[in-house]
Amino acid sequence: MWLAWIRFYCTLIVRTFLPRESEICLPDPEDAHSRRYSRRYRHKRGWVKNLWIAAGVLMLCFPLLPFVVPLGLLTSFISFALLDETA
Repeated sequence: MWLAWIRFYCTLIVRTFLPRESEICLPDPEDAHSRRYSRRYRHKRGWVKNLWIAAGVLMLCFPLLPFVVPLGLLTSFISFALLDETA
């Protein structure tokens, strides 16, 4: 009984900080950006995040301008190629 009572009031407290269900934005299938909500795109974004983390670690290990600039440009190119909507 007490557990149910505590759970009920804790749920009420948490709901005060969350948006109402009518305010939660659901993706519209006709939206031009609907691909960003797909599982495939989120998976690609994870690859890009890991790529940038690895490139950032390399840039910190070798802080030479002739190394950092080409690596940054190459990483940007690969990121755009991975997240391209035609691929």
